[in-house]
Parts: sequence; C-alpha cells; structure tokens
Amino acid sequence: MTAPTDRARFLIIDDHPLFREALHSAVQMAYPEVDTVEARSITEAVELLADAKPFDLALLDLSMPDVHGFDGLLQLRTRYPRLPVVIVSGHEEPRIISEALSYGAAGFIPKSARKSDLANAIRSVMDGAIYVPETYEGQPRDADSSNRADMVQRLSTLTPQQLRVLQMLRQGLLNKQIAYELQVGETTVKAHVSEILRKLNVYSRTQAVIEVSKLDSAELFRDQMGF
Repeated sequence: MTAPTDRARFLIIDDHPLFREALHSAVQMAYPEVDTVEARSITEAVELLADAKPFDLALLDLSMPDVHGFDGLLQLRTRYPRLPVVIVSGHEEPRIISEALSYGAAGFIPKSARKSDLANAIRSVMDGAIYVPETYEGQPRDADSSNRADMVQRLSTLTPQQLRVLQMLRQGLLNKQIAYELQVGETTVKAHVSEILRKLNVYSRTQAVIEVSKLDSAELFRDQMGF
C-alpha cells in the first residue's frame, strides 16, 4: 500500500478520549491531509465502517468495553478483510503481540510509544509493512501455536452473521434467544450453527465454544490485562 492521497480516511477505535486525541495528533503528524474518524466501541466502529466511503486504516485498542480479548480484532478482520487493522495497546507482552499478528493485525504499536514513533509506525503500515516494536523478537512456533493458527484460519471463513452466532453461542444463548437477538427464525439459526461446526471442523456447539475459547488466552488476559 502506498502513502494515502486524495483525503484518505483513518478510523481510531478507543474508548479513552485522551488517547483518541493522542492518536489523532500522531496521525496528523504522519499524514496532515488524512480525515480521521473516531469510535468509542467496536459496535460504533462497525456502524462507521458500513459507510459507503471506505477507510484506509483502523487503529484499534484491545481493551474495549463491548468485546473480550481479541474478539474486536476478529470482528473487524472477518467483516472487513481488506482493511488494515493496527493494534495500539498499553499491553506489550510478546505473547499478546504474537496473538494479534496471528489474527491478522497489520501491526502492533505500544501506547507507550512517542508521538513521532507512532507517526513512523503508521507510515510503515501504510507503506505495506507489518509494524512491531523494535524490542519484539517473536515467539517460537510450537504445536500449540500451529493449532491456534489453524483455528484462526478456519474462523476467517465464517461470514459476519456466522461470527455473531458463534459469539452468542459463547455467551451461552439458546437458539431461540439467538433468533430473537438477530430477528431471524430458529431454522436460520440452526443452519448457521451447522455451517459453523462444519467450517470449524468440530462436532458440537460445546466443542466449538471450547476450541474458540482457547484462542482468547483467557488466563493471559486475566492475569496481565485485567479483562
């Protein structure tokens, strides 16, 4: 991707107004002519992304009020696979960076970075690179990480509606409750569930929930990130 021209658009997704302002300032330093739009939640971001005018880059905080773990990143990657999504987070542990990259993030920028470093990182991503902090050395790939990468690949084949159904399954909702939330018939929900199981190569909704929950690194987030 080349440097943006003709009023490119960036989407900043962060629930903290002070950091949205800091990111806006960094974006303006990198690309003074860019239009910057802000969202305070994943729900608001999805509504903005549905706009007919596309965005060129999204800057996403992991710790959002309406999602858990990497769910926000997965939503954006599933709904808008062509949109580069860069994680900007206060949590800089190598395992978290590795997870974000395995889920398709276009880069990972620590919130502790100076404004000039933020601007340079944004330029790097817009030039087609995947940005990571200089101190990041990557994680060794083992059997577990390979299995996780395989499941991430399967998740990427789900449609946005199937992903929503899967998220509701993880919340413990019954088919009837999911049908009510989505305003569709139970038969439609059953069809979505069957397709989810097929795509994820599992045999029950319980197994689907267990396998996908492993991707959350729940113990990692609980101990290191507090969500």
